[in-house]
Amino acid sequence: MSEIIRIATRESPLALWQANAVRDQLLALDPETPVELRPMKTKGDIWLKTSLAKLGGKGLFVKELERALMDNDADLAVHSMKDVTAVMPEGLVISTVLAREDPFDALVSNKYKSLNALPKDAVIGTCSPRRLSQIKHYNPGFQIKDLRGNVNTRLKKLDDGNFDAIILACAGLKRLGFERRIAETLAVETSLPAVGQGIIGIEVRSDDTALQTRLAKLHDDPAAVRLRAERAVSATLNGGCSAPVAAYSVLDGQTLTLDARVISLDGKTLLKTNETITLDAALGDEDSLLQAHELGVRAARTLFDQGAQAILDSAELAHASD
Repeated sequence: MSEIIRIATRESPLALWQANAVRDQLLALDPETPVELRPMKTKGDIWLKTSLAKLGGKGLFVKELERALMDNDADLAVHSMKDVTAVMPEGLVISTVLAREDPFDALVSNKYKSLNALPKDAVIGTCSPRRLSQIKHYNPGFQIKDLRGNVNTRLKKLDDGNFDAIILACAGLKRLGFERRIAETLAVETSLPAVGQGIIGIEVRSDDTALQTRLAKLHDDPAAVRLRAERAVSATLNGGCSAPVAAYSVLDGQTLTLDARVISLDGKTLLKTNETITLDAALGDEDSLLQAHELGVRAARTLFDQGAQAILDSAELAHASD
């Protein structure tokens, strides 16, 4: 770790908000150690005319940040965990996760107050296969159109009249002060959240133990346990960020409940499972994380038993041929 803590971050308003939140917390712990941001553009921010699924998924938003870490041009990177691939690059680790913000999806519309109020052939904007497939399952008549760009850009496209509604993460809207734009928070029965949605993660070099010790004071154990279960679903399914996979966990005391889904892109087939475990280790212990991981693996295997592989293969072929 250098004398200055250097934070790699994307240049989008939301990414900068998240990086500044981490910066402020680090400075509150140690005002004597300077913390500076290293904003950078990623391929996911530059290539806006092609769907994320076609480009290879949301992992495009983190690769440049990870390269900065590996080249020692930055000490840590701040991510939305829903953008982080299930398998980490060698030499890097998510050492710290912050307390979870609102994890749900938001319907944003200037004309309609709910999904149910939309016309049956409404035009809805999203770039997420997970959202697309679940919304098509809710109403096959909806016209789903690709919507790329940062939160501000997407809101402007809605305001310009390109869509009847768009779907965004509640967390991002709230962090940027756009909470009033939320017409409806979508129920999990309608749109199960993405793996890690609402959780900010901090990625560092695995051998930088000094920085990991400093960051440990920011770590939220309940969020880490929930995240481990959800990421185990994605990792076991080998479902990248472009796969129509959803997983969301709830922690009530020592009881961890996990819902997971795989949905066909046309919305016609929705596979789901609900798994529960009682943790017999204290939150924060490695054993509790291992149990959470095993719960996620179990959920993924249940989905495989229901036929998930065929849906995942079909989605991959569809993206490749777009």
